[in-house]
Amino acid sequence: MVRQHKKESTGHYIYRLIMIMIGATLAAISIEMFLIPNNIIDGGIIGVSLIVDYIAPDQWFFVNFGTLVILFNLPFMYSGYKQIGKTFMVSSLFAIICLAVAEGFLHAFDPFTNQAILAAVFGGLILGVGVGLVIRHGGSLDGTEILGIILTKKLPFSVGEFVMFINVFIFGWAAFVFGAEEAMYSVMTYYIAFKTIDTVIQGLDETKAVIIVSDEYKDVSDAILQRLGRGTTKLKGKGGFTDQEKEVIYAVITRLEVTKLKGIVYEIDPSAFITIMNTQETKGAKFKSPIH
Repeated sequence: MVRQHKKESTGHYIYRLIMIMIGATLAAISIEMFLIPNNIIDGGIIGVSLIVDYIAPDQWFFVNFGTLVILFNLPFMYSGYKQIGKTFMVSSLFAIICLAVAEGFLHAFDPFTNQAILAAVFGGLILGVGVGLVIRHGGSLDGTEILGIILTKKLPFSVGEFVMFINVFIFGWAAFVFGAEEAMYSVMTYYIAFKTIDTVIQGLDETKAVIIVSDEYKDVSDAILQRLGRGTTKLKGKGGFTDQEKEVIYAVITRLEVTKLKGIVYEIDPSAFITIMNTQETKGAKFKSPIH
């Protein structure tokens, strides 16, 4: 029997579109009020659109950033339709159109700053928040990642490596068009935006996944629950060298609790083996209610 998946509720769909629109508008504010006045670009399709808009003759009245970012993204959206799905494509097209409309509206306003360093830092932050909101709610403003997903299935590169490879050429082109200094500010903006996107997508509450191998697993598990307020999961394991059965403890904690957890474990079992890993996202109502 094929399981029927629930359709997205109308309320949640509208909420997603509103958040995508807010994200696209923030990206437009960054581009129009910070980056363009200081000849600073971002990577990917946005960067290419900004460069082409800069070098296009003035008489090409139909060529502007908003039009270009839509035209350059369309082939990638079409290619990604079968790879990623209809919902993603519709959300991405909506985001790109919102970006273009907002950018055209903001074109009449004066820039917030003409100091390149301020434009790079704050433009990168605002752009990162905007793009992060779009991605978090199911859309995209950059077709190069979609191209990366498609091509890396046939090439020995990851999506991140492919995007970085493309951006090297884009920033090199920016150095030729705008100058080396502006290109360096562009790289700074890209880095700040990249880190901000990660923060927006993953959230501010960074969590860690912990795996503990200890002969005192029961005492360790009880102590983590009682003293740290975190539940644990006991897994069955087998030592690769000794071939002996072992109990493995799995827990999820916040980054602020790492030191305390290690103190608890090593106090009970100084020879315990601990592995601490970053997590992409943690869901679950009980996780937010530790007992202290």
